[in-house]
Amino acid sequence: MRVFITGATGFIGSAIVRSLVHTGHEVTGLVRSANAAASLEVLGARACRGTIEDLHVLRRAAAAADGVIHTAFFHALSQGSPGLRVRIMFGGRPSNIVQRFMTAAVGAERRAIETFGGALEARKGSLVIAFPTMAMAQGRLALETDSADHGAVGGLRAQSEEAALDFVRTGVSATVVRLPPSVHDENRLGLVTRLIEIARKKRISSFPGDGANRWGAVHRLDASRLFRLALESGEAGARYHAVAEEDIPFRHIAEAIGRHLDVPVVPLSVGDAARHFGWLAPFVCADNPVSSQATRKRLSWEPLHPQLMTDLNAYLSNVRR
Repeated sequence: MRVFITGATGFIGSAIVRSLVHTGHEVTGLVRSANAAASLEVLGARACRGTIEDLHVLRRAAAAADGVIHTAFFHALSQGSPGLRVRIMFGGRPSNIVQRFMTAAVGAERRAIETFGGALEARKGSLVIAFPTMAMAQGRLALETDSADHGAVGGLRAQSEEAALDFVRTGVSATVVRLPPSVHDENRLGLVTRLIEIARKKRISSFPGDGANRWGAVHRLDASRLFRLALESGEAGARYHAVAEEDIPFRHIAEAIGRHLDVPVVPLSVGDAARHFGWLAPFVCADNPVSSQATRKRLSWEPLHPQLMTDLNAYLSNVRR
């Protein structure tokens, strides 16, 4: 299969590229720079220069593919075009800059998804998009059949999932792979990496309330395999959960960080958590348990790689050397 992938040299995307190439797919990846192009070509894939704002580039690449996997997202202001950055920086009050950034990032993602879907309609191609479990309803076990919740902490991205699945009615085999807040290996731990940075800087490791709120986790190689399975065998309109550990108490994560960094582990009120964690606080306070039982059954997907605590221990052992 000819596959076009965004975020091709990213933490998750590069693992997906390896999985696709290893299983015989012909892969082209979107890259921003010559260095990124070179690193992609080492993996056995072709490079396509551009960003997710370059809709003409995306349309041409998707039209030449049998399937598209979309994993790219603006996680920093520097990743947007100069025009986008100006609109975010000077488009309103400084206190609303985070909201403007997220709105702009989701808007760019939605336009990219709509471009992919439109280009794939003619050949009835496949479209797989990455999506955060933090956009699911909080406080209960989220199932694959659940729609995204616009009111959730990550709910602004609900429109991206909806945009992708809207193309099912046009014949596109669109599916969604939902990712937990910690996609990890021994070198990176998703949002947990940021928690470690905060604990090192402030010399305490903290959790909100009693720390019983839950996060999910998955090793990046298990996640990458699920993206490939969704592309090859996914059912149009399906949502799949790349979640190996469904409900880790946040307190356990904070305790492991504190133990390795030899800093106190301190419970915080919601108000204190907002000051301590900054922009990350809404995610820290979220109760986000997610089931992957239907995913495992429907795609014969079973996580094979180390769990979060194993990789967290390895990561922190390396950090302290």
